Amino acid sequence: MLRPLKTHQLVLDIIGAIVGLLLTLPLSLIMLGAGMTTWIPEPRVEIAHHVLVGLTMWGAAAIARLSPPIALGVAWVGAVLQMLGGMQPSPVNTAVFVVLFATAAWGSTRVLWFGGASALVGGTVAGLYVALTQQGSLIIDAMFPVRVLVFGGLVALVIILSLAMSWGGGLLWRVVLHGRATREAQLRAEAVAAEEQERVRIARDMHDIGAHALAVVIAQSDGARYAAATAPEVAQEALGTIAQPARAALSDVRMLLTQLRHRQGDGPQPTLADLETLFAQVRAAGVEPRVTIDPTPACEPPKPIQLAVYRILQEALTNALRHGEGDVDVRLSWWQDRVDLEVRNAVAASAGSGVGHGLVGMRERAQLVGGGLTAVREDAEFVVRASLPVHAA
Repeated sequence: MLRPLKTHQLVLDIIGAIVGLLLTLPLSLIMLGAGMTTWIPEPRVEIAHHVLVGLTMWGAAAIARLSPPIALGVAWVGAVLQMLGGMQPSPVNTAVFVVLFATAAWGSTRVLWFGGASALVGGTVAGLYVALTQQGSLIIDAMFPVRVLVFGGLVALVIILSLAMSWGGGLLWRVVLHGRATREAQLRAEAVAAEEQERVRIARDMHDIGAHALAVVIAQSDGARYAAATAPEVAQEALGTIAQPARAALSDVRMLLTQLRHRQGDGPQPTLADLETLFAQVRAAGVEPRVTIDPTPACEPPKPIQLAVYRILQEALTNALRHGEGDVDVRLSWWQDRVDLEVRNAVAASAGSGVGHGLVGMRERAQLVGGGLTAVREDAEFVVRASLPVHAA
């Protein structure tokens, strides 16, 4: 029954209703004075009646936005009081337009249709009321009832059209408000989707960085532990190797945390120039990457392609360190319109089926630049193949 309004909105509605009353009530009293005749016994009663109707009508307008159904009911009460007192349509009735507009713009669906029905019924009743109260100006003969109906019908048509225009204006404003709310909801949904996509990207980067660094650290720390008793110098070398990927991973994690705090700064991303460092880390962990690049890139590939190639190779080599046996074969083929990537390594018979988060991240990397990736087990080998369109990036 009551809509939530801000204080300034309610104050503006009340002030607007007071201004409307002060403008229309004097005009109504002037029209009353012009129509008075000597036989009116109590002109003060007529004046009080006009004031009461005006207060009722504009009181309904004052609360039209706060409570459209109550305002509609109060307006009907004012109309009934007006007809019971024999008062003709006057300027104070313009408050009805405000009420009908409010029922269509801010009322519930039921109130909306009650407002439309009120415009139709109220206009018809008002037309007949005017025709009956003005019957003295019509010729009384056999055609008198027809004249009353025709005159009343014409007046009712004019009033209905006027009321319908006000109600239709409110309905149009209702559509505008609905469209605005829909747009705001769409923008909120897009913002949530963008944030979710950003979280997925950062989670993928965290997995790529952390998994690779930890795989190297674990491999070297295991080797250092076994070599500590017989070859301390080997253990010392392994500890030095552990520090390098750990520092690199710490730097990358700090960069990602910076992105979380300041989304507008992406920071530096790995490129093809960093692949040699990646291969060196894998080589230091005890796995030899046999790299073949044929053909070589004719020019510098786009940055998204370089990042995708680096991250896919990083995850594939990390999987080879964790689950593979022996060395790894890496092949890159830079064609004019695409780059084909293949990583092949031997795996134990008890190795998993290859459905972890790392493989999901590799597929997402490829899809983000418009490419595709497969990771399957072929006999005793695990093969990762990717094809990334260069120009699409």
